Amino acid sequence: MRIKSGFEPIPTREEYMESLVKRHGKERQERFLNAKAAVCGLGGLGSNIAVALARAGVGTLHLIDYDCVDLSNVNRQQYMLSQVGKKKTDAMKEIITAVNPYIKVVTDSVKISGTNLSLLSEDDIICEAFDGAEQKAMLVNGVLEKYPQKYIVAASGMAGMYSANDIRTRKITNHFFLCGDGESDADGDIGLVAARVMVCAAHQAHMVLRIIDGIYDA
Repeated sequence: MRIKSGFEPIPTREEYMESLVKRHGKERQERFLNAKAAVCGLGGLGSNIAVALARAGVGTLHLIDYDCVDLSNVNRQQYMLSQVGKKKTDAMKEIITAVNPYIKVVTDSVKISGTNLSLLSEDDIICEAFDGAEQKAMLVNGVLEKYPQKYIVAASGMAGMYSANDIRTRKITNHFFLCGDGESDADGDIGLVAARVMVCAAHQAHMVLRIIDGIYDA
């Protein structure tokens, strides 16, 4: 039975999954469907990572952010003008439901810190998608210490109008991958540009998919 979106029925779960299998292959798609990935921070990086993983059919997405959608976010984040003022977790769940209503979306509208890393206990792979260097370091170090068996994919350096070709993925340890140019900082006047931020987010999302698929080189 097809479910309705607005006035028109949308493809059934079986039809949608069949389309993904045609693109990814049956065994790979099953690995995607059985995976659990957390996205910590739903800004320019996290909102794009979450949508990319939803489109790939990752079975469970855990979205964590304490903030609300601001008008200043819309230039580089996946949110709509109609969502300004909403919690980012709620707004992103709406977007993902429109993209792929057949995956599980878990949300926590909290600020993650060293004291509540247990929120990530059920996730296989964690994406660090914060703005600040201190919060980035807290999450990476916390996950590597508390959950050494989990994978974490983080970002550093995606600001400005520098070449997108400078953004790359590096394997730091067996369970830690870092995406970005490693240098550009949004502080100051170079700013964040949607396209370059999305390139870095795509690197992170693709590394998550590679890990799920059993590919562990950068």
